[in-house]
Amino acid sequence: MAALTETPLALIAAGGTGGHMFPAQALAELLLAKGWRVKLSTDDRGARYAGGFPEGVERSIVRSATTARGGLAGKLTAPLKIAAGVLTARAAFRRNRPAVVIGFGGYPTIPAMSAALSMGVPRMIHEQNGVMGRVNRVFASRVHRVACGTWPTDLPAEVEGVHTGNPVRQAVLDHAAAPYAPPDEGPLHLLVIGGSQGARVLSDVVPSAIAALPDDMRARLRVSHQARAEDGDRVTAAYAAAGIAADVQPFFTDVPERLAQAQLVISRSGASSLADITVIGRPAILIPFAAAAGDHQTANAQSLAEAGAALVHPESVLDVPGLTRDIRAILNDPARASQMASAALSLARPDAARRLYDLVTEIAR
Repeated sequence: MAALTETPLALIAAGGTGGHMFPAQALAELLLAKGWRVKLSTDDRGARYAGGFPEGVERSIVRSATTARGGLAGKLTAPLKIAAGVLTARAAFRRNRPAVVIGFGGYPTIPAMSAALSMGVPRMIHEQNGVMGRVNRVFASRVHRVACGTWPTDLPAEVEGVHTGNPVRQAVLDHAAAPYAPPDEGPLHLLVIGGSQGARVLSDVVPSAIAALPDDMRARLRVSHQARAEDGDRVTAAYAAAGIAADVQPFFTDVPERLAQAQLVISRSGASSLADITVIGRPAILIPFAAAAGDHQTANAQSLAEAGAALVHPESVLDVPGLTRDIRAILNDPARASQMASAALSLARPDAARRLYDLVTEIAR
């Protein structure tokens, strides 16, 4: 379109995990604040993580699928589901044509991105991780801009990326650069997060590692542990048996508040989790998800490790003694913990949503 003279519509397409949905939510919040209309295109799984989106965002559930799971039946029916989703998206575009379509990755973005490509709608993608996901890689050479949350990003040949950083939600920005309380006296707040879908290995190893800490340190601990629903009872029991005060839930809706309070974070290294950790500025022990596509979580963690903001424990060598050692080393050294917090903050891009918004308005014109 020649100019944004009418209220423009931005269609955001995002997949079914918090890693895709949280940065999409951050952009949606800013677009609404700037007077845009915003529509979210996702599938049923993605809709579970859309509860934090502002009320002004219209939701559209579009069928999609992947050939990477579901067995033979899934592989055979996936193309039909995707085709149906594309036809639905094209029909929606004809009724209400977007000024721009922004894809955040994941197979639920295929219908909207395909419709935008076939109808000549301005389009861009945002890749959160240091290794580009499969769907974003397919569209990378067919969009007007490729925004990158983690830098450097492994991009296809001849594709240029723009480093915007990973947008964080307003709830995170409300705690940006919150003063860090060194672990020298008083309660020790420890946050354990495994991404939006939890992580079994954290439930297997972390409680035992914390239970092996010295008695005086355990007595001061206040643990918030995000555990999958099926792991919750045993994780709760493990902390109780060790006499550790712990709040175990399958999903924390107040992660920003818990991050701001934490002296140490133990986390997967999903891109959104790292964006939150750096914007608030907290020392971390990172345990990359070994089965992540292209080992992208290890790539994500690299910059934090190099800056001295985090210690990284690959799953292949993760054990209780090593994790206990590093938790104790950080919480026993207030100066080191403070330096790690400052290093994390130095990597923050709290203006990532604004950078992404600038690209959106550029291609929409």
